Amino acid sequence: MDYIGRFAPTPSGSLHIGSLLTAVASFLDARAHGGQWLVRMEDLDPPREVAGAADEILHTLEAFALHWDGAVIYQSRRHHTYRAALEDLYAQGLIYACTCSRKRIQSHGTKGADGTVYDVHCRHQAFRQPENLGKTPAYRIIVPDQTIAFHDALVGDYAQNLARDIGDFVLLRADGLWAYQLAVVVDDAAQGITHIVRGQDLLISTPRQIYLQGCLNAPTPHYAHLPLLTNRHGQKWSKQTRAAPLDLNRKTSLLRQVLTYLHLPAPIPDGDCAELLQWATLHWDLHHLPRTAINTENTLGTDISS
Repeated sequence: MDYIGRFAPTPSGSLHIGSLLTAVASFLDARAHGGQWLVRMEDLDPPREVAGAADEILHTLEAFALHWDGAVIYQSRRHHTYRAALEDLYAQGLIYACTCSRKRIQSHGTKGADGTVYDVHCRHQAFRQPENLGKTPAYRIIVPDQTIAFHDALVGDYAQNLARDIGDFVLLRADGLWAYQLAVVVDDAAQGITHIVRGQDLLISTPRQIYLQGCLNAPTPHYAHLPLLTNRHGQKWSKQTRAAPLDLNRKTSLLRQVLTYLHLPAPIPDGDCAELLQWATLHWDLHHLPRTAINTENTLGTDISS
């Protein structure tokens, strides 16, 4: 099977050290397998997006010699494909309209693995037309009371009972925005993605995506969920924890830093980014990566938040 991997950032700001680690690891895994590495811009949530961020992300990847294959895909241009998938699921009797408020969901639901488990109050409205509901609905998918399990290349065996741990989840929000779970499955299938290397914060989403893949007759890729980079407080590096944008004046030292986190300290004293990545590709072994969160302060002695 030909290898096709991808990096799929959200243009809500500049890339930071955590997103660079994901980009580098997914790039190296693809190149080490002689495969393709695609870039997809997950720009489906306009309120969270920053003007110009998508172009800046692409410029940053190029500055680090992370050159992708083919054209960049923008989710904001693919609404028709998500609508077609939703209609497919609707035709299978798996989709229903939900008009419950956030307050009602919180007060009547139970605690689950990823927030509140919806109490299926609106399942009986599965085939009512939106104009008869009194308000714009969200659309949920019915999940089975069964365990979805898979083997992750880094985490090992992982499983969820969707009904108990997640509940019927939203595919199209009441505000008209597509949910990540649907869009990522549709796009991975359309791009022929065979391997997904991404952060462990998305591990909890994977059983939902595997379930949707089955419903849509889409193949299930191989997964590897990377350990997260954390700051001195044990928090994941992200825009919410004030991760600094990557300084392109320090790109080789930042790349060396990321390779060290990936257990690939490069012995090349004066190499540029392209040379460092070429060396790392030759020495890449996914199974040598750490399994647990990497505290940036403990790893190098200096926290990158300084």
